Amino acid sequence: MISFFNCGYVARDGLTKYKYIVSAFGDINDVIIPFFQQYPLQSQKRLDYLDWCSVASLMREGEHLTPEGLDKIRAIKAGMN
Repeated sequence: MISFFNCGYVARDGLTKYKYIVSAFGDINDVIIPFFQQYPLQSQKRLDYLDWCSVASLMREGEHLTPEGLDKIRAIKAGMN
């Protein structure tokens, strides 16, 4: 995945699992979100992905810097699986 997306890294998650992490906000907005817009998820996780995109949009607009924006993000998170 690192070579495919050209961003992120892999970290150990327990004894037998690994996870792919993209923490740079620019990579999330410019690489990850456009990929999944072009190739949408077809599973139940799609709803969580759409919520995640909503949070990314709020952050892109700087709303996470206000108490009201943080409340919006918390409300979205509370509804995610």
